Amino acid sequence: MVRDQIESRGISDPRVLEAMRAVPRHRFLADDARASAYDDTPLPIGSHQTISQPYIVAYMTAALELQGREKVLEIGTGSGYQTSVLACLSRAVYSVERIPELANRARENLRELEIDNAEVIVGDGSVGLPDKAPFDAILVTAGTPILPDPLLEQLAPSGRLIAPVGGRGVQELELCTRIPSGIERRRMISVVFVPLIGKYGWEKE
Repeated sequence: MVRDQIESRGISDPRVLEAMRAVPRHRFLADDARASAYDDTPLPIGSHQTISQPYIVAYMTAALELQGREKVLEIGTGSGYQTSVLACLSRAVYSVERIPELANRARENLRELEIDNAEVIVGDGSVGLPDKAPFDAILVTAGTPILPDPLLEQLAPSGRLIAPVGGRGVQELELCTRIPSGIERRRMISVVFVPLIGKYGWEKE
């Protein structure tokens, strides 16, 4: 998976590649989906949510340029797969999931893999986690019509945020970096994510 789907498409950060090798994607899927665990595709995890395709997980993670000392905020825990990759690369991860059943399953997955530097919190990810801010890096795993102001406000100096921004169907990844004069923004590749539901995201359909 790492060689054919990730390295071959230009992801070269050795720490990211090692984290992708270390985290067993099949452990985050139901038994009937495990045969497809290492295909380069998103897969259903229940509650109308998905686990992202491996290349997108690696791409978004690499964009954060984590060095190992960072405090990271993840919005949209899902099954905990992206959470686990981030935990391999940073000092601490706080992950917000709005669906309690998924949050409980993610906590169990993290426990089984003995990942002890990641915490899953049930809540509205669009408002972030102000009591734990600021964050050195923020990764959003759900599509938002605009970048929520609370997330930008919780970004530390020189911090980086990556999120899918656009419509409910298709988005573009936007990378934001806090610089002395404000927020520097860069648009990246087109992606498809489930919608970010919350006060500063989409309303429920």
